[in-house]
Amino acid sequence: QCITVYSFIISAATLKNPTILILVMKLSDNTLSLLKNFSTINTSILFKAGTKLRTMSVMKNILAEATITEELPKDFGIYDLGQFLNGMGLHHSPELDFANDSYVVIKEGKMRSKYFFADANVIITPPDKPIELPSEDVTFELSTDQLDKLLKAAAIYQLPDLSVVGENGAVKLLVRDKKNDTSNSFAIAVGETDSTFNFNFKVENIKILPGTYEVVVSQKLLSRFTAKNYDLTYYIALEPDSTFG
Repeated sequence: QCITVYSFIISAATLKNPTILILVMKLSDNTLSLLKNFSTINTSILFKAGTKLRTMSVMKNILAEATITEELPKDFGIYDLGQFLNGMGLHHSPELDFANDSYVVIKEGKMRSKYFFADANVIITPPDKPIELPSEDVTFELSTDQLDKLLKAAAIYQLPDLSVVGENGAVKLLVRDKKNDTSNSFAIAVGETDSTFNFNFKVENIKILPGTYEVVVSQKLLSRFTAKNYDLTYYIALEPDSTFG
């Protein structure tokens, strides 16, 4: 689904070189799904003009970025993204009107909602500089089914930890309570390795959309989850007790 244009204004220094600024748009279902996911990482978000969405958790241990089909016309902040999305949910197919600098109008038919923007200074935002892993020590593919099984097992057994473990030539993903030697656990083999490592995550930090991901883990306590079917990447910090070698 693509952006739908309903109105625009034209400003130009000369008639020979006009600039068209789109002020009214709809958001696709894919973009709405991304925003719902991003709201679980940080309840606030600073939108930037263009096609990139980026967010970072308040603890600065999760960063997510994606490219969308729509092109946003301006920078604006939303303090409570969940509330904003629920407000859009009052409508069946709402349009967003960005003609005002202080708020966006959510409208459909005879219905109107005025939603005010937040000050950018009160929103935790990702750094402008692109994120790069300091090293790429372990790589594997994680499917939707594998991710779903791991998270379900963590919920069923009430397990707080997800570990990427390399031992005996195999790479496995393991949900467990690493502080309890007798805790229940659930594991899935995802690859092979010549190394020995134990990379630990908090299950609560695995806030990624369903999909197949290429996962790269650095021994410097940072990982990257890159979706294979769309332009979406998560950077998730490891726990300090992770080991490599």
